[in-house]
Amino acid sequence: MTSTSTPITLERTAAPPLQRETTVGNYFVSNYPPFAHWKPEFIPEFEAALASPPAANTPMGIYAHIPFCRKRCHFCYFKVYTDKDSSEIRGYLDALLAELTLYAKQPVIGGRKPSFVYFGGGTPSYLSVDQLRFLTDGMKALLPWDEVEEVTFECEPGTLTDHKLAALRELGVTRLSLGIENFDDHILEINGRAHRSKEIHRAFGYAREVGFPQINIDLIAGMVEETEENWRECIRKTIELSPDSVTIYQMEVPFNTTIYQRMKADGTLIAPVADWDTKRRWVDEAFRALEGAGYTVGSAYTAIRSKEKTRFIYRDKLWAGADLFSIGVASFGHIHGVHYQNQHDFDTYLASIQSGRLPVYRALTPTAEERYIREFILLLKLGSVSASYFTLKYGVDPRIQFAGALKVIQDGGFLVDEGDRIGVTREGLLQIDRLLQEFFLPRHRGTRYA
Repeated sequence: MTSTSTPITLERTAAPPLQRETTVGNYFVSNYPPFAHWKPEFIPEFEAALASPPAANTPMGIYAHIPFCRKRCHFCYFKVYTDKDSSEIRGYLDALLAELTLYAKQPVIGGRKPSFVYFGGGTPSYLSVDQLRFLTDGMKALLPWDEVEEVTFECEPGTLTDHKLAALRELGVTRLSLGIENFDDHILEINGRAHRSKEIHRAFGYAREVGFPQINIDLIAGMVEETEENWRECIRKTIELSPDSVTIYQMEVPFNTTIYQRMKADGTLIAPVADWDTKRRWVDEAFRALEGAGYTVGSAYTAIRSKEKTRFIYRDKLWAGADLFSIGVASFGHIHGVHYQNQHDFDTYLASIQSGRLPVYRALTPTAEERYIREFILLLKLGSVSASYFTLKYGVDPRIQFAGALKVIQDGGFLVDEGDRIGVTREGLLQIDRLLQEFFLPRHRGTRYA
């Protein structure tokens, strides 16, 4: 990691004003610089990174994108497909393994083995047991999992059986993430979810019987037709299930969603979901109730039941700069300091693999300053960061490097600055993705995040 010995003086403008109504666009900050600044012309930088030896003491992980679903949710903005048959799915799994084979030959691997593996989607649990075994056996043959600390697997409750859950545990999954989103059948239906409440309880019960070390459930605050009463009931049922961790997202409406298409057809600018004040208040209510039940708030989105037993290795290592070999259509990775994304069209992705080429669509090499911003803002989502850690790693105290941004957050009443820790208040944590834009360089402001 390149260090800088002196702070960089930046021209900064204030973060966007506190937004009330939910309008169209991405809100959640998952990387930096924003994806809109990644370009095809930077692919040679990605190729040069592959040809370089790995940086010392840099952990490595694998992300596998499984883009198949029973239905497309109305709020979904990921690359997913609901029309692929078994032969097309097998062809895609072949392509995933062919892509990983290409990576396994690169100098940047340097004999390393993955320390974390993540299956995301789409719906990874859409795959059959035989398909799952074929994929994971092939991955382990290429990059063995004997040093893996965590294998995360995203699931849609309606796709799970006791047989499939037992197979997932046997295959090495350590953290099962159930996309519950809501417990009410009407809310699930009107938002386009494929599962229903009965399937939630059945899947969770099976998962507990199998004995996964960690079971996470996802909720979304502010879905279409969400009500105060319904949200309180979701919190009650969550506590009743007693998962190891709970992840709560606030509903957003990116451009490539069914909800936005309907908004555009109706000529409306306001999404038919709860406003931001309501969503933040609902998440706060959920966090307080979970804390009352013995949970600890671990980030802007998560509450965990046991700090000793529950970890998010994928998240923490990726945010701190780990290499991520990301395979599959439209997937995002990070190798030797270079961001990249794969081809976002199914047939184009397959064609690249079939021709023996890595299917990379765009890339970007962040500057030293951008790497500092990326790590600082992502780790700030945990609630606070260590100033000495960043001073040692980047050569400049973050209180100096980000003086302007921190001053704006302080003026808003959201900053906590105590000893070595720089953090945000609970109120700030509930709107962290808005506040993080304060750290963006001027050239990265005002562009579509995706």
